[in-house]
Amino acid sequence: MPSEHPASRGPAPGDGPFGPPALGDRKTVLEPAEIRRALTRIAHEILERTDGAADVLLLGIPTRGVPLARRLADRIEQVEGRPVPHGSLDITMYRDDLRLHPARALGRTEVPAEGIDGKVVVLVDDVLYSGRTVRAALDALNDLGRPRGVQLAVLVDRGHRELPVRPDYVGKNLPTSQQEVVRVLLTEVDGEDAVLLGRARGEPAGGHLARAQQAEAPSQPSARGAT
Repeated sequence: MPSEHPASRGPAPGDGPFGPPALGDRKTVLEPAEIRRALTRIAHEILERTDGAADVLLLGIPTRGVPLARRLADRIEQVEGRPVPHGSLDITMYRDDLRLHPARALGRTEVPAEGIDGKVVVLVDDVLYSGRTVRAALDALNDLGRPRGVQLAVLVDRGHRELPVRPDYVGKNLPTSQQEVVRVLLTEVDGEDAVLLGRARGEPAGGHLARAQQAEAPSQPSARGAT
């Protein structure tokens, strides 16, 4: 199932209580080879900016941030010849829209035994939109320990920030309107790799569905417009 992001995220952890919206007039903006190249570039940028990633811990935000973090860890290991710790960070209980949509599936937080203290934590997500998912992730991190630094890596930055959040590593900057949906597909979750752009059918401009799409629920496509 595809992962969609209208102007926000939905309950797949990306899809909201309404499920992923159908895409109208969709087009592919990233093919599998382009996704591979983008992740390879991000991995090298992480190495350059963190002095070989010696103290780096990659934490993916469910759902699709988790396989992306794993892929980045694999690429860094290929270059450095040593494993890079990685895991997942569930933000469900830290979302600022929890009171509006209380029924959410919890994801998993998996952190290496050594914890996050003194580490350079790189948060990994598929799409950056409003910045609210990142804010929730920072709150979740605060309860786990005190990292030396926190960075953000995203496959797609679609703009329309509502909070002062800027990624450190970006696979693709994708200008969008708020009525468009960015749908990320990953082989580990969806059986294929692709990033699609289209419009949510039947959704009025700035509609409720786009805003509800900020939540994240495992095993559903990442409909992002809302990180």
